[in-house]
Amino acid sequence: MPGETHGSEPCESEYGGEQAAQHITDFALVREGPFYRLLRGAHRNNEASFLLRNRVIVISLLAWVPMLILSMIQGTLFGDAVSTPFLLDIKVHARFLVAMPLLLAAEVLVQRRMGDVVDQFLERNLVPKQATAQFQSAILSVSRWRDSLLVEACLFAIVYILDMVVIWSGYLAPEVATWYATSSSMGTELSLAGMWYFFVSLPVLQFLLLRWYFRLFLWARFLWQVSRIRLNLIATHPDRLAGLGFLSHTVNALITLAVAHGVLLAAHIADPVIYRGAELKQFGLEIVAVVVLVQCIVYVPLLVFARQLMETRWRGLIEYEALSARHAYEFESNWLRGDPSPGKQLVINDDMQSLADLDGGYQIVRGMRLAPVSLRGILVLAVATLIPIAPLLLTMMPLQELLSKVAGILF
Repeated sequence: MPGETHGSEPCESEYGGEQAAQHITDFALVREGPFYRLLRGAHRNNEASFLLRNRVIVISLLAWVPMLILSMIQGTLFGDAVSTPFLLDIKVHARFLVAMPLLLAAEVLVQRRMGDVVDQFLERNLVPKQATAQFQSAILSVSRWRDSLLVEACLFAIVYILDMVVIWSGYLAPEVATWYATSSSMGTELSLAGMWYFFVSLPVLQFLLLRWYFRLFLWARFLWQVSRIRLNLIATHPDRLAGLGFLSHTVNALITLAVAHGVLLAAHIADPVIYRGAELKQFGLEIVAVVVLVQCIVYVPLLVFARQLMETRWRGLIEYEALSARHAYEFESNWLRGDPSPGKQLVINDDMQSLADLDGGYQIVRGMRLAPVSLRGILVLAVATLIPIAPLLLTMMPLQELLSKVAGILF
């Protein structure tokens, strides 16, 4: 059951200052929550320590530094003691020094931009006055579930249960000795650094990722609840989405999450490609799957408005076709089939202009899209997801050869 809402404790210094406080709806997808309040409670007298930069440094180093120290103590930091020393494990560095900070940094971007997006429903008068209470109820529902201690406790439990199953099933047993574990006839034996990795660092990273998925579920649920309101959509709106074009800007809010997924994918691919002779093309299915996953995370929730957009387009076409028919009939009656007086000839330009304006409105209705999805947004998300993998292209061909091929394409 969701916990109490704690929206009365704004964090203006971190989430946008006075600008964030001026939001009409006070919508907060990521602000507050038990995990955040736990971190803030540890330094109750020093709010500045919970700015984004400090949280990123503290949490990332808490996950990474103990593994560094323990690997140094057990002699697996570098050298030939194990096949994969800690310093050469690209996966662990990418996860905790790049992906984890990105997951934390995404909170600020999402908090600022998602609030602006939600405000547009009221600023553009899309929500009828009689449905304002229903709209605010959807926002409060997000706050209750976001602040639920039970939910976050369940997320932690899921992470640890899955980790235990994976560890004790022997799935992570390495073929050769590494800095985190060795394999023997008795099973997998974790090193001290490996214990910190599997029982502290990895669960924290997985929790942050799982919590993001839960937040995105709340976002999708919120949009579904709003889509059940009969919105004041305008068929001839220039955005060709009946006034819902602002929803396509959610891609800008979630771009950091796309990059974080790309880093996690690159971390998964890097070790086998660089150290074990695997080819990048062998991971084509995984690459496509992650790109599709990111696209679905951003765009599938927006499809809930397709029905209203379809109805608005259909209604707009019927109404504008009827209006066009009346206007065209009157125009032809006045100027083609009638016998207008000489004075009447002077205003024919006004009638022609109104006919052109009516045609422009009709073409906007005909060109309406049925979802706030754009090709540009899809490409931006795909590029953001694939950028972290780009350095691995050097494993397929030397940098000089790669640059020459690019130059050949461009010039």
